[in-house]
Amino acid sequence: MRIGIDIGGTHTDSVLIDGTRLIAAAKAPTNHDNLLESINQVLHIVLAGQDATRVETLNLSTTLSTNAIVTGNTDPVGVLVAGGPGIAVDTYRIGDHFHIIPGSLDHIGTETAPLDETILKEAIDACLTQGVKFFAVAAKFSPRNPASENRMREQLGERADFISTGHLVSGQLNFGRRIHTAYYNSAVWKTFRSFSTALAASLRGLTLQAEVNILKADGGTMPLTRALETPVQSIFSGPAASVMGIMATTQATSDLIMLDIGGTTTDIALFAGGQPLLEREGIAINNHPTLVRAIHVESIGIGGDSLLSVGKSGVRTGPHRLGPCLANGGPAATLMDACNVLGLAQLGDVSLSHDGLKALAADYGMDSRQLASEAVDAAVNAIAAKIEALIALVNSKPVYTIHEILEERDISPRKIIVIGGPASVFKGVLEDRLGMDVEVPTLYGVVNAIGAALTRTTSHLTLTADTAKGKVSAPMLGVFRSIPRSYSLDEAVEEARNLLANDLAQAGVSLPADEIQITQADSFNMVDGSYTSGRNIRVVAQVQPAVIARLNSDSAVDIQMAATR
Repeated sequence: MRIGIDIGGTHTDSVLIDGTRLIAAAKAPTNHDNLLESINQVLHIVLAGQDATRVETLNLSTTLSTNAIVTGNTDPVGVLVAGGPGIAVDTYRIGDHFHIIPGSLDHIGTETAPLDETILKEAIDACLTQGVKFFAVAAKFSPRNPASENRMREQLGERADFISTGHLVSGQLNFGRRIHTAYYNSAVWKTFRSFSTALAASLRGLTLQAEVNILKADGGTMPLTRALETPVQSIFSGPAASVMGIMATTQATSDLIMLDIGGTTTDIALFAGGQPLLEREGIAINNHPTLVRAIHVESIGIGGDSLLSVGKSGVRTGPHRLGPCLANGGPAATLMDACNVLGLAQLGDVSLSHDGLKALAADYGMDSRQLASEAVDAAVNAIAAKIEALIALVNSKPVYTIHEILEERDISPRKIIVIGGPASVFKGVLEDRLGMDVEVPTLYGVVNAIGAALTRTTSHLTLTADTAKGKVSAPMLGVFRSIPRSYSLDEAVEEARNLLANDLAQAGVSLPADEIQITQADSFNMVDGSYTSGRNIRVVAQVQPAVIARLNSDSAVDIQMAATR
């Protein structure tokens, strides 16, 4: 059996699945001050009457790292960067403790200038004096030669609580993105470690001995032990769970739009030919581009609990949320209260929605139905505008799916799949506004948790070889070794497959060889004067995101709601 848990901004959802059959489903209010409490609530519900020892896998989608960054609840990070000539390293400045260390490598990884040890020591001492305990080190071209980054790490020694090393967080060569990725990885590490330690203790108390995985932004999972080293990969795992849930519960084969309407936000994703789109280079975090691979999802501050307000431009819905709707005991009128007034929903104590909107409308010379209608229109129009902008954006540049680059054609969706708690409420109004078929899956309220439960472990690596220098490297695995001049592209492909398979095996994941795809395999002659000096080889191997099974179409259980504490 498998458990999937999705920690959303408003609710924490969980499902228990046996093969392709849904056994139990639960929801609990998300306690942002104590996520573990929310997890324990839903686990106790889905495991009631079940043999917990039969659970083999628990996959968790968490907002923990995302929330830490959005709220500024991260730790200060000392950033030590070696760029060298020809690059304005200061362009990539991030955080309050950014230090540029003289020293450089060339494009093939040869040291052209050693690190300035004096300046390095001064930078480290300055950070430590200011109480910095977490560090990120990055050098240009470090995936070709990690010596500079390793030296900075050695100089920090045991004085740092955690160090993110550029070539280990990503084997790609984009220097600025690698700096930002390493920075955020260290910034959220302490928060993630505290959570994972408490989670492990809690699961032991439930006699759960399952393999625990964390959902990544690209729609795959990674073992919790790996997540402790690269917590940045769990950024935006919630939207990824939504997308994978669509793949696990629907027959998605065409261009379509996914809307995940939550209590606070609506996440929007596009599918091309049934495949979600991928941010191939990496997502931006707080406007800083990173190398975190992710499914392309955009969010808008519209949800069921979005606050209603009236201003000079008329009725406004969102982006703020003060709590649940009035009908559920909240402090102010929300979008779901407007839906109650219009008869689109029958949530909670409907009379409270009527009273609240009547009072708000009276302040502005309106009646409650007019205010409710304009509030719903404002929400749907905002979502429609975001969808139109997203379609225009992806059609203006090369687009990648989790399988491959999309052939040159425009994405033209004619169908919308809506999930999330308020999904069924908005089916009709979305059809009217967008002129598309709108589908609401039977299990729309827990699709995210289903996606988390049925998502498989993924990984990828980049292997490069320089036969002239007699070197091969797979930076993210820390592999740097000598090779003979005769080393070929075929040997590189085989080595990449073996390295990735062995790395996954060490994490307890066994996959057949044909599950490891080679997405790039190139070999180019290098010329020195009039002669070929060797070959430059590059191979990219991956286990792509996918669901291990589709849920039976007749799966249906009552979603049990945990009591509010």
